[in-house]
Amino acid sequence: MNRFLWVLQIFFGLYFVAIGVTHFVVPTGLPDLISWMYELPTTLHVTAGIAEVLGGLGLILPGLTKIRTELTALAATGLGAVMIGAVIWHAGRGEAPQIVTNVILAAVMGFIAYSRWRVTPLPAKT
Repeated sequence: MNRFLWVLQIFFGLYFVAIGVTHFVVPTGLPDLISWMYELPTTLHVTAGIAEVLGGLGLILPGLTKIRTELTALAATGLGAVMIGAVIWHAGRGEAPQIVTNVILAAVMGFIAYSRWRVTPLPAKT
């Protein structure tokens, strides 16, 4: 279970860092699936970008450094909350594919949070 959680943490940690950076540097020519980023208000870009970059780092760094390992569960919880916010944003725009993606991401973050909090906590530095 620990290895499976690490795979999820690293994959989604890097994913959220990349998406978070994209909020700060929205490139031209994004695929239709994420073209909604062009219409996101600047404040929401900054807020989501910061939350996703910090959350992504929080999925990986505490376990690697063994410092404040409880932050991994909190990072996953925070990212789940960001995804719920994204569901609300996309629901208002009628974007069903993005809603499904965000619900799945929120569920995976919930799984990581619960697993790292109760099932297989990360060891702390002794």
